[in-house]
Amino acid sequence: MKTAVVLGTGLIGTSVALALSRHGVLVLLEDRDPDAARTAASLGAGTVLVPEGPGEPVDLAILAVPPAHVARTLGEAQARGLARAYTDVCSVKSGPAAEAAALGLDLTAYIGGHPLAGREKSGPLAARPDLFEGRPWVLTPAQNTRRDVLNRALELISLCGAVPVVMDPVEHDHAVALISHAPHLVSALMAARLEHASEEAARIAGQGVRDVTRIAAGDPALWREILTANAGAVAEVLEDYAGDLAAVIGSLRALAKEPAGPAGDAATGELVDRLRRGNAGQARIPGKHGAPRAAYATVPVVIGDAPGELARLFAAVGALRVNIEDLAMEHSPGQNVGLVTLYVAPEAASGLAVQLTERGWTVQN
Repeated sequence: MKTAVVLGTGLIGTSVALALSRHGVLVLLEDRDPDAARTAASLGAGTVLVPEGPGEPVDLAILAVPPAHVARTLGEAQARGLARAYTDVCSVKSGPAAEAAALGLDLTAYIGGHPLAGREKSGPLAARPDLFEGRPWVLTPAQNTRRDVLNRALELISLCGAVPVVMDPVEHDHAVALISHAPHLVSALMAARLEHASEEAARIAGQGVRDVTRIAAGDPALWREILTANAGAVAEVLEDYAGDLAAVIGSLRALAKEPAGPAGDAATGELVDRLRRGNAGQARIPGKHGAPRAAYATVPVVIGDAPGELARLFAAVGALRVNIEDLAMEHSPGQNVGLVTLYVAPEAASGLAVQLTERGWTVQN
């Protein structure tokens, strides 16, 4: 790929442009907000597309617009003869494809795409060229998608460092409803409980509530577009969730009324069963590099909230020839310290804890 046009210079579009530019692709940028396109260009993502167009069709046009605007943007781009091949990066696939077909657009030159990557921040200033490294990137080719269009999309994914996954559009939309769209709503609803919480409750909020509500910081306008485009599939997931939630509420009410005895035992069994199902579902989430989840041991280390402390800890672990497989950080309320939980191979955990303690680190048991 030598040339590309990115239509839409938000987080995803600008990140795609940065990744392509890094590999020497000539990238042209366009956005309905000229300031956004100029900002992306100033970051090194490419050059703002002039009104008269690129002169000749580019190799690939990437439509980085919300789902409701994909078909219209594709139609306008094809009418301008902007590119030889077209793809999009929106998180819903069946609706935009159906709209494009209804408009009579050339679907042989188009392939749906969805990189499963993002951040809680939005806009070109939040973009990163490595945003897609190692992340799945779904393609939804139709029966009449041209081979060269598929190959161009695969080249795009390769240049962005992502991993291609081919899916049916309807299957994709149900999958993202389950693993992305419904979880975002659940996170937002949980976070909304904190809006009018007491100062005391907010002050002692720990890592658990931070983990559950992290994605609730997403842009409401963007998520309105996404949820509207995939409303049916998301509603189905949430209906099942609501049923589970109602059953859990019933168990808790029974326990509050009668903690001991047959009713309490039945309610406890119901809760434990739900928690075990949660364990089983969480275990199915892939681990590093998409491999099955591995069982790691934890080494919790207290560090000071000061510049260089985390780097110093990493250096100490590296000097001991131990690989950090994953980590979690938790700040202590009211104190200038934090807890870093290192996830390491089980056979390395006890020795690492001892050696870090000998070197002056505070390791929790």
